[in-house]
Amino acid sequence: MYKYLTHIIITFLLALASTFSHAENGFSQCQFSEDEIHIENGVVKYFSVGSGKPVLLIHGLFAQKEQWSEFACDLSHDGYLVYALDLPGYGQSTGFSIVDYQLSKEVSLIHQFIEKLGIKRLHIAGSSMGGALAAIYAKQYPREVQSIGFIGAPLGVITWSPQVRGEIYKGINPFIPINIEQFNVEMSLLFAKPPVIADSVKEQLIGVYVANNRHYQQVWDIVNLELNVLIPEKKSSKPTFSVWGAEDGIFNVSGKYLLDRKFPNSQSFVIPNTAHLIMLEKPNEIASLYKKFLRSKRVAN
Repeated sequence: MYKYLTHIIITFLLALASTFSHAENGFSQCQFSEDEIHIENGVVKYFSVGSGKPVLLIHGLFAQKEQWSEFACDLSHDGYLVYALDLPGYGQSTGFSIVDYQLSKEVSLIHQFIEKLGIKRLHIAGSSMGGALAAIYAKQYPREVQSIGFIGAPLGVITWSPQVRGEIYKGINPFIPINIEQFNVEMSLLFAKPPVIADSVKEQLIGVYVANNRHYQQVWDIVNLELNVLIPEKKSSKPTFSVWGAEDGIFNVSGKYLLDRKFPNSQSFVIPNTAHLIMLEKPNEIASLYKKFLRSKRVAN
């Protein structure tokens, strides 16, 4: 099932890349290395690219490491060794139980992953749920983290958008689509301009959601308990990079100002004509901003 799912995901992401990518240096020019690390009872799959200062990229709910490919490739050209993992229980990472989907347990497993890589200090960034994990990790292991990056709106600052709540009130979970119409709704929430995806690819992805619906719903329930996870946190002085899509349909852009108050030592941007998966819509523009942040004196020192 995982080989089948991975094939579908790669097909889907290639379709996204053909829609969004206008980069002169496509990620096909990067030499990615794929590997795995055994942690507790499971196996975590990851890729790495480049050399230099380590950067860890963390994906969001129901996502996978391949979403970072072009963004990671761009970073690697600037003297960074970039890692992107399939979080325990997601993508190709296997052998984990339902309790491992708690954010606190995910952070513990990420720490074990970083220890096994032998990394002592790194930059950590995430998308959506991954942003929340990055912030929690930085709080728990402050000496290891040089900077935090929110690549798009993080989970944990503001409640679901009116669009998401509207779908849930209809009895639809837009994160677990069971037909093409619901899949199209999900795409409209994730992207300012939804990509053109063949119905055959949509049907394959929907088939996975339908076949494993109970599991996806259980994971959704666990993560939904963490919706306010960053709100009680005290202000962080850690150097922080933050970009939020102006048209984010998952977490409204008004949450950006709440995030800025929690992380006042930040370079913060609202990006027009983008939504939730900002690293897919504008990978090179966002990577350029992030590299400038990483090169800044307050971060590099």
